[in-house]
Amino acid sequence: MSEKNIRLVAGLGNPGDVYAQTRHNIGFMVVDALSGEFSIPVEKKKFDTSYGRGVIEGIEVILAKPMAFMNRSGPPIQNLSSYYKILCENMLIIYDDVDLAFGRLKINEKGGYGGHKGIKSIIDAFGGEYIPRLRIGVGRSETGISTSDHVLGRFSNNEKEALDQIIKRARDAVVKILCNGITEGMNRFNEKTRP
Repeated sequence: MSEKNIRLVAGLGNPGDVYAQTRHNIGFMVVDALSGEFSIPVEKKKFDTSYGRGVIEGIEVILAKPMAFMNRSGPPIQNLSSYYKILCENMLIIYDDVDLAFGRLKINEKGGYGGHKGIKSIIDAFGGEYIPRLRIGVGRSETGISTSDHVLGRFSNNEKEALDQIIKRARDAVVKILCNGITEGMNRFNEKTRP
């Protein structure tokens, strides 16, 4: 396949074991699920990114996890996409969203950063908001803790029970987008409430 056919799927998160199972790392979790399902090890290192190259349903894909910490996700993703000559419309960024109910998925072709510093870093790095994304709802804290503490906190026991299904649904959404386009993905997965 020619380089121009490669798609980039990047999940956002923070590196290190201390952040591994936090709400802010749900993007990493989805990339890990895709990696396992389609046997694409995310072990190569370049531009402060862990990534792997493989095939999902006949489509050549790079799965990536920027390792520069959430708020500096942009430059690693921009450098990797530039190296492989991947246009913004052939990318998909996966990340957590406190403004969506826990478990809800929302796919968009473009948009602002909505207070999410990881996606803001990506928008700044690419110089525009036309960046396809899959947002995964983690909800807001019901105990009044700060948004920062909430997203850097671990999932509650009730949330953990549903987490596997949410990750699988997000994985399925990525495959639908890759195979059928973002409009089909939006029609299938953009529900007003979580499943």
